Amino acid sequence: MRFRAVWLSDIHLGFKDCRADYLLDFLNTVECETLYLVGDIIDLWALKRRFFWPASHYDVLRAILEKSRLGTRVIYIPGNHDEPMRDYVQESLGAVEIHHEFIHTTADNRKLLVFHGDILDAHMRLNRFENLLGDIAYDFLLFLNRWANYFREQAGFGYWSLASYIKKRVKNARQVVEIYEQAAADEAARRGLDGVICGHIHQPGMRMINGIVYCNDGDWIENCSALTETEEGELQLLHWTDRQTVLRDFDSQIDLHKAEVIPLKQAG
Repeated sequence: MRFRAVWLSDIHLGFKDCRADYLLDFLNTVECETLYLVGDIIDLWALKRRFFWPASHYDVLRAILEKSRLGTRVIYIPGNHDEPMRDYVQESLGAVEIHHEFIHTTADNRKLLVFHGDILDAHMRLNRFENLLGDIAYDFLLFLNRWANYFREQAGFGYWSLASYIKKRVKNARQVVEIYEQAAADEAARRGLDGVICGHIHQPGMRMINGIVYCNDGDWIENCSALTETEEGELQLLHWTDRQTVLRDFDSQIDLHKAEVIPLKQAG
């Protein structure tokens, strides 16, 4: 399976809920000309609290470096959980380029701003107490998610994100996502660009916002998702667990909220 470009973010290597197994399968299956790592690749916050680094996390890094060695252009844009790497912007880590942000030009000549997205946190207007409550609640959601999938696996069912399911049904969480999406689109519009690709909020999505293409490539804790561009410039949002699907197939002429989830074997 080959793409012109692939975007991954919020992998959180070093965090116990990182789904490195699914990501490694994705990396071993997919080829691309350019691979964007859009922040929070290594979770330095989690590693500072508790060192956790199983072999699968090392294997993910090795797979990425192997792609760069074989000719894939790898562009790394650090996020807030791997923020110290921003000190090395405009330098290279072997063949991996490090940038604060990047302008990607699609095959059909659209200019898309690529950044992690934490610079938009000010738009959320959350005080420190609310942020603390959010972290505690999120950790609890991931705890529930981990056990729910343990029992699903024992019963012979595939992966399902309980955390994502709950977040989508909490009014305040939906409002924060909408504010973030609007702020990201506004930033692209302010710069005269056609769209924006980001991560940070662990909420994969694709839609038009006032004529601006908004794409969020999601994460590898809850959603196991990646954004891809075909050779023709078509953007797709993929879900990759034990059941690989196309979550969104971008076309400015359709209502993305009505787009079907298509099994990859049918999508070609």
